[in-house]
This record gives sequence, structure tokens and C-alpha cells, in this order.
Amino acid sequence: MAKKAIVLLADGFEEVEAVTPVDYLRRAGIEVTTVSISDNTTVTGRWTGIKMLADTTLAEIRKQGTGGEANIDWDAVIIPGGMPGASNLAASEKIGALIKETEAAGKLVCAICASPVIVLSPLGLIAGKKFTCYPGMEDNAQLKLFAPDCAWLSDNVVIDGNIITSRAAGTAGLFSIAIIEKLLDKEASKKIAETVLL
Repeated sequence: MAKKAIVLLADGFEEVEAVTPVDYLRRAGIEVTTVSISDNTTVTGRWTGIKMLADTTLAEIRKQGTGGEANIDWDAVIIPGGMPGASNLAASEKIGALIKETEAAGKLVCAICASPVIVLSPLGLIAGKKFTCYPGMEDNAQLKLFAPDCAWLSDNVVIDGNIITSRAAGTAGLFSIAIIEKLLDKEASKKIAETVLL
């Protein structure tokens, strides 16, 4: 049975950080679904204004559950950064609940750029964890409030349990390869890395 991942999209998302995981994971045979957090499946990127057509919406995913919760049938949730994309994700209580439900189910929670700090820290998901993020975000006041015991690392990708974090658009390829390795295996991740000359 194929592994599954969802990529959460909000207006203002960082294009490279969203599209790279979709591309690499699909090349590896992982079923990837892009999810708009609004009722509109068209989501606008931060830098280029590119319009991305999401596969589905958050409302549709939550309808699959029995009590308005998500039916967690994916193995990973991927959270691109970019501002205000990360802030738009963090502002959604339903997105917060979905991410927490995913983590509680033992699935991967993968965040890049600003999202480890802006999205994950208020949910308590990097408290006591090693993580990385966009340079400078490690000094954000949210970390002191929500995760004073977290440990920031300057590595391009940091894995701590089922939480994978990465730094920025320039590390999106490495981030994606790390997700593939966790979902499949080292051989599968190496094959994709070689294919794209990473």
C-alpha cells in the first residue's frame, strides 16, 4: 500500500517549499494530496503570485472524519513556510487541530522555513525537541513562550522523533529527501536524490 502525504497550502505560501516536496515525493511513488485551507482550491504563492490549484480543501478532508475531525489516513503532513502563508496556517484552529491529530497518531509532521516556529511552536510540537528554521526565527518570542526548552540547530534538516524541520527554500530538496527516507527507506531517498542531482 502506497504511503500518503498531504501538503497544506495557504495564501502567501513559499512556492519552492510547497512544490519541491510534492514533486520529489510523487517521483518516489508516495501519494501526495495538496490541501487548501480555504474553501477555494486556488491558492496564491508569496513571491511570484503563482496560482496553485490544490487537490482538495480542508473542509473536504474534515468531512471524512466522524465528528468534524480529520480522518488521518495519511502518513505525513507537510507545512511550507513563507509569510504570510505560515501565519495564515497558524491562524486556523482547524489546521492546528489537524496537525496535532496527525502527530498524536504517530505520523510525520514536517515543517520548513518559518513554519516550525510560527505553526508548530504554538501547538507545543517542538517543546523539548531539536529543530531548525529560517535563520533568525530561532530568536522569535513565540519560542520563548511556547517552547522554552527546545533546541535550535543550524543543520539544513533536523529530525527529532516524528518531527522533521528544515531551513528555507534552498533546503527544500534536502527536506523532501529526508521525508522520503522516513516514509520509505534510504535506498528510495538516494534514488530520488541521484535523479535530481541533489
